Amino acid sequence: MNFVIIMGLAVGMVIFDIYLPRKRIDTITSIYFGVLVGVLLTYILTIAAAPFLDQFASANHIRLVVGICLCYLCTSVLLQTKDDFRFLIPYVEFVREVKGFKPLILDTSVVIDGRIADLVATGVFDNQLIMPRFALSELQAIADSSDKLRRTRGRRGLDVLNRLRADENVDLQIFDRELPELAGQTVDLKLVLLAKHLEGKVVTGDFNLNKVAKVQGVPVINLNEISNALRPVFLPDETFRLRVIKPGEGPEQGIGYLDDGTMVVVEGGRNRIGQELDVRVTSTLQTNAGKMIFTKVDAH
Repeated sequence: MNFVIIMGLAVGMVIFDIYLPRKRIDTITSIYFGVLVGVLLTYILTIAAAPFLDQFASANHIRLVVGICLCYLCTSVLLQTKDDFRFLIPYVEFVREVKGFKPLILDTSVVIDGRIADLVATGVFDNQLIMPRFALSELQAIADSSDKLRRTRGRRGLDVLNRLRADENVDLQIFDRELPELAGQTVDLKLVLLAKHLEGKVVTGDFNLNKVAKVQGVPVINLNEISNALRPVFLPDETFRLRVIKPGEGPEQGIGYLDDGTMVVVEGGRNRIGQELDVRVTSTLQTNAGKMIFTKVDAH
């Protein structure tokens, strides 16, 4: 009877947890496995200690308390250590939180930038997003800075995280476990080592972090490179309309910008500042900072 009571309480706890919103399948299965181990340990322990427990009038209550405690402890331990072990359970595999697509580890620069939220909203990425606790602490320190510009940037980053967390289609997790290999390392190196530990990819807009990750052999998604790849391609002799907004470095040059921020140099546009012109592409130049398009005023 006591065993049935314990089993009923355990099943009730599992059912309650399943109906909570936004639970991951690995979390639910961890709870199932933890409860199962707890029930088995309770059964074995109560049978072994039966001669001793039967001496007490409250033996049934003791068995019940022991069962509840063991179920809770087994479930708690499994939930906290499931990233470090591989459990072969039918249809479910736990291995460092990696299932399907590789997780994307976010750094502070990409969160402050804000484009990651728009990119995820398009459905391009179905990966799990991971924000390390140490990176979040760095972002909070920026948001609390005495410098107005840094404070504004930090708060914008926190707003972006809140936006991602509020989206039901986005799986954003805060990674707050302390890994021994991260102790004493810089934030950039911590991000790279964490990505290696989770077998994931670093998402950044920081040039130095990009280089460090590549040296360590960790895949990197650079938002600046994605932005450059998505910019429209103009071939020589193509025409388009452009507003000249300021003079260029050359004596006859004017400068304008495309909607995506690409700079366009207009030969013969210095005297047409403020006007919208038809321009013809003469050449393009790709640099680390981005793309530049050289044009001339279309005579037609």
